[in-house]
Amino acid sequence: MNATSCKVTVLRQSTVAADIRCLTVQWPDASRPAKAGQFFMLRAWAANETPILSRPISVHDFDAATGALTFLYQVKGEGTQKLAALKEGDTLTVTGPCGNGFDMAAIARAAGGKNGKIAVVGGGIGTAPLLQLCKELAAAGCKPELYCGFRDEPYGLEAFLPYCAAISIATDSGAVGYHGLVTGILHPEQFAMVLTCGPMVMMRGVYQLCAQSGTPCVASLERKMACGLGACLGCTCETKSGEGKSVCKNGPVFDATEVFF
Repeated sequence: MNATSCKVTVLRQSTVAADIRCLTVQWPDASRPAKAGQFFMLRAWAANETPILSRPISVHDFDAATGALTFLYQVKGEGTQKLAALKEGDTLTVTGPCGNGFDMAAIARAAGGKNGKIAVVGGGIGTAPLLQLCKELAAAGCKPELYCGFRDEPYGLEAFLPYCAAISIATDSGAVGYHGLVTGILHPEQFAMVLTCGPMVMMRGVYQLCAQSGTPCVASLERKMACGLGACLGCTCETKSGEGKSVCKNGPVFDATEVFF
């Protein structure tokens, strides 16, 4: 982990859906580029103000050429409400990049089989870190097939179009695409590897399908976090070996066999 803490300036913020915001800041440290699967701890309020803890938000997009760092997040509590109030020119404190991120070298090796096909599967706001992932995969010469599940109307998928070979959508309501769970349209046996992020119940379903077909699966977990650096152990998850691991430091990206058993 190569995280640092600094003040950043808001470049822009927009509303993507009713409770979804897209926040872009100017990242000043070119020596610490953000990569897919990593996250930052965001704080737009004073140390003596509530909420006590900063908010962990995944990297949605990072432009290494300009330093533009983008977060896609859901407004659902006091902390994210304060983030949503930020406007161009405001400043906030961020700590990061935190976590291990996706291992692009390992994914590239896996892509050597089954015609190099990689599936990326997301659910709801769990699609947020998948844009940077798809960008990095496309840059490595392996445009993935994207599978996304939403309760009702999808959001934010236009940004994925340049980086994906195909995009398939499932909605609980049947408003768009397949009427049902995203696992209903996923066929892991067609892919060299499946990468997923979203609700735990969805990722467990994705893993179970992958296990049945013998397809490697990598999952990016979400947890409530306090420090984001592995010091407090507040985000520890149980692993197959019985060893507790910090999602913030050892993850958030894990081999799915390690965390679903």
